[in-house]
Amino acid sequence: MKEFTFTKYEEAVKTLRNNDLMQALYDEGEVIMDKVLVCLHGEEHKQRRKLENKIFTRDTFKLYEDKIFPKTIEETLEPFKRTGKLDLVDFGFRVLLNLTADFSGIDRPEKSEGETEMLLGMLKTFASGATLAHSTRDHDEVKLEVKKALEEFDVRFLGPSIETRKLLINNNDDPNDLPKDILTILLLNEDKLSLPHDVLMREVAFYLLAGAQTSIHSLVHAFHEIMEWLNKYPDEKNNIYKNPIFLQRCVHESTRLHPSSPVAWRKPICPVSLPNDQDAKEGDKVIIDLYNSNRDKEIFGKDAREFNPKRKTPDGQNIYGLSFGLGMHSCIGRNLAAGIVAKEDTDPNNHQYGTVTMIMRVLLSYNALPNPDDSPKMDEKTKRPNWGYYPILIDAAG
Repeated sequence: MKEFTFTKYEEAVKTLRNNDLMQALYDEGEVIMDKVLVCLHGEEHKQRRKLENKIFTRDTFKLYEDKIFPKTIEETLEPFKRTGKLDLVDFGFRVLLNLTADFSGIDRPEKSEGETEMLLGMLKTFASGATLAHSTRDHDEVKLEVKKALEEFDVRFLGPSIETRKLLINNNDDPNDLPKDILTILLLNEDKLSLPHDVLMREVAFYLLAGAQTSIHSLVHAFHEIMEWLNKYPDEKNNIYKNPIFLQRCVHESTRLHPSSPVAWRKPICPVSLPNDQDAKEGDKVIIDLYNSNRDKEIFGKDAREFNPKRKTPDGQNIYGLSFGLGMHSCIGRNLAAGIVAKEDTDPNNHQYGTVTMIMRVLLSYNALPNPDDSPKMDEKTKRPNWGYYPILIDAAG
């Protein structure tokens, strides 16, 4: 087996857009990722993505941002207002769990602390399975934990959510009156998809963890980068706190520097030509180094490795670089997490910001700051460069 690695931006772009390369990052995490959308290829991938794209529309996202997410964010933050302290990593998991549960179609009828803790534990276990390739723990032990968590998830959350939606589907002639979530879409199209129950379970679990697992790290990295930047440029505080378009740009710039996965892995489905006149065949491994590609000075300038939300975005390139991928395996939830990239004439009152910027706006409205008496720590359970603990203070009075 040969291994090919690409660290330059333009090489990464060509490689990501090559349709003869299929997803390989989650091969070791098959226990939770087998047959989910992100791991499919070819016609099966095309058909399921086309179907699920019906939920990933601007109108649906706007509905969630205007009507559902604000309430969910405030409800999740409420218990922490009493102490004025929180671990941003833990809070991020909680708030994003609630947001993605709504979008995935997982009901939480009790809305109790115990129920939240149970689902949160499952989410973290799913995440450890999905990122198994980068785990520092015993892999067999992680797999057993994931299998057990899936069984509990099926009985406690997925099964009842399916029953509720089937009743709604059977008693409603207008699909527009049904919940706007992934589970409902999958159940409405059971005949077309013919998904076995275990695949349906992993697909919904994947959306639950993907929406939270990827965005939580984007959230913490963005908060850290913004606070560090304000230490250097305190005169920019008003711009950060009062200009939501600029705040979103800060989130996008941080996402460029800190992609949720520092690499993308691909494997050829046939002999394939790669950049630099290299040839790969089935069984070979292709690594796209997103972390370094996003810091390519030829594309993003001499300060490409620094956080600079005021940088001029290269023509035809996204401010967040390749963090959401490109081509057929680009992130389907990009606009949900990151929103729409604003233009010069964008109306800030009629704009989709994405979940990470929405959460950040709320935190800053409560004057969130790093806790000077408690130092943040990196996550030692993974090789990925993520924060594992990030204590902050908030002012409940706002």
